[in-house]
Amino acid sequence: MLYPPEQRVLDAALRQAESLTGDPNHTVAAAAMDLTGRIFTAVNDYHFTGGPCAELVVLGLAASGGAAPLTTMVAVGDGGRGVIAPCGRCRQVLLDQQPGCNVIVPTSKGPDLVSIRHLLPFTYWFPDANPERFIRFNPRYFDDVVAGRKTATTRFDDPCAVGPAWLVFEFDDEYKRLGGVVDLIDTKRFDEITDADAQLENGNVADDLRNGLRGHYPGIRDDSIVDVVHFHLAPSPT
Repeated sequence: MLYPPEQRVLDAALRQAESLTGDPNHTVAAAAMDLTGRIFTAVNDYHFTGGPCAELVVLGLAASGGAAPLTTMVAVGDGGRGVIAPCGRCRQVLLDQQPGCNVIVPTSKGPDLVSIRHLLPFTYWFPDANPERFIRFNPRYFDDVVAGRKTATTRFDDPCAVGPAWLVFEFDDEYKRLGGVVDLIDTKRFDEITDADAQLENGNVADDLRNGLRGHYPGIRDDSIVDVVHFHLAPSPT
């Protein structure tokens, strides 16, 4: 299932693919959206010496345009081939440079969204990579975060890092983002969540938070490991 922001990215890639004229050097289009909602499109540049895939071209185009961190990417083949999954090289580059990016991939039920981390398990991590970080939020939390009623978020299989990070709220028609800082990450079992953890998220007791997490993460279990991410607002990441 694609939400409206991701569907806009896919639509942009499909339009770019439709513009291809049959030149065998340009057969795949890619599109990516950044935290501001801007969409960048590009095509591959095949050459027998190793011309870049469309995903890599769009990474360079986004960088040249001063893009914020990328939230979503997709590649589409020409001739009506539809969505195609990125190759191994593109997966590694995306993971190193855009670790928060989700990728639209083909499935038996149609295009779906997958974290780049899940496309490249047991990966090598480039030690000198230092990309900007961001944390996704449901838009219903925007007012609570702004008002300081929500100062933590509990994550399952969604790693965060201490330090500056954008707090991104994915409204259907736009992204809203706030500058933030992750102060502390408290890792614990799901069944060890406390009333105090729930209260940081504008709840009352631990079961309030646990029930919400069960709805968001259907596969979560009592022994699952979660991260309680403590944050505060700041003017912007540095």
